[in-house]
Amino acid sequence: MARNDLNGKVVLIAGGAKNLGGLLSRNFAAKGAKLAIHYNSGSTKADAEKTLADVEALGAEAFLFQADLTDVKNIAKFFDEAIDKFGGIDIAINTVGKVLKKPYVDTTEAEYDSMSDINSKVAYFFIQEAGKKLNGNGKICTIVTSLLAAFTGYYSTYAGMKAPVEDFTRAASKEFGVRGISVSAVAPGPMDTPFFYGQESTEAVAYHKAASALGGLTDIKDIAPLVEFLVTDGWWITGQTIFANGGYTTR
Repeated sequence: MARNDLNGKVVLIAGGAKNLGGLLSRNFAAKGAKLAIHYNSGSTKADAEKTLADVEALGAEAFLFQADLTDVKNIAKFFDEAIDKFGGIDIAINTVGKVLKKPYVDTTEAEYDSMSDINSKVAYFFIQEAGKKLNGNGKICTIVTSLLAAFTGYYSTYAGMKAPVEDFTRAASKEFGVRGISVSAVAPGPMDTPFFYGQESTEAVAYHKAASALGGLTDIKDIAPLVEFLVTDGWWITGQTIFANGGYTTR
């Protein structure tokens, strides 16, 4: 089977119910993939059920898995359920994340721990589980943030807890490469989704829109094709973080 042929491939997506994850679920379904779609809590259940209905309407086999992935045993359960249902997993994508915009001196220990668990711990053990259970020549991709290349305040726990994922990606690519598994990360700019607006003032939104060279916030429709490329024809790109932000930040 050609590397870019998604027909019959099994795609597992953490945070696959809405926003970028929901778009990826629909796009993969349209290309003939089978979907394992995770969502975190009851507040996302309606979005998850709508996404499931949409992908099934496209002819895809799919199922929903609800769990808090900061409890690592739930990551293993997610992978195991996909294997039980579909016989294996070819592609694993993690879109899970949480933003906190807060002054460094006001951040609490509880906030630090939560941000670490969601943005770093989940990513580490998701990649680990994928390394254990993906089919040969599988693909792993994690969504991080373009703030990793920014010189700014107020996002110490968000950018700080996403930063280790670059090292996780490099290490995993070296260790999993012998099985033909590629490991990548994508760093979008501020995305035009509810995930972004909850943290930002009107003035900050205006600044972020003006900061990109191409103008405006990042559209999930501009990120989904890049993720899809990295887990198909772009598999030769491994161990790297790709910044896709319209010129918002660079290194």
